Amino acid sequence: MEKRFSTELRATGRKLEGYAATFGRETRIADFQEVILPGAFNLRGDVLALVDHSPEKLLARTRSKTLRLSQDKTGLHFELDLPETSLGRDVLALAERGDLGGMSFGFTVNPGGERWQGKRRELRSLKLYEISVVCAWPAYDGTVVSARCRTPRLNMALRTLEVLA
Repeated sequence: MEKRFSTELRATGRKLEGYAATFGRETRIADFQEVILPGAFNLRGDVLALVDHSPEKLLARTRSKTLRLSQDKTGLHFELDLPETSLGRDVLALAERGDLGGMSFGFTVNPGGERWQGKRRELRSLKLYEISVVCAWPAYDGTVVSARCRTPRLNMALRTLEVLA
């Protein structure tokens, strides 16, 4: 599964909302550029809202309607109802203070869902599994969406992250 990062997140009452991904913005990843095309996400099935991609830190899910997802001209919009749990209260407190790093999402590319033109990757059709609140900082600071890539380049991106950590 691949992951992406975004920095748009707002707290409204006991809800979080924002964009987990934006469309049409090129992002530099290792040795290539990547862009997510409008409407790329397949939102069928149960999608989870997690903290830092950890299944043990569940905040909401589409199956229970505590997570709502949609795509508009800007990107993948989300709204989630925070649970009345210690994790939910902690996330809300960090969001209200502006301490959260942003959002991320995990996906796979559907068959035929990507197009490579030299060192430019277009993501056209994606299966979304989860979105995550990122407590620290997005892996590529200063970008709206940052990406990891297909297997050979993914290893390079992960090594780069390890060096930065």
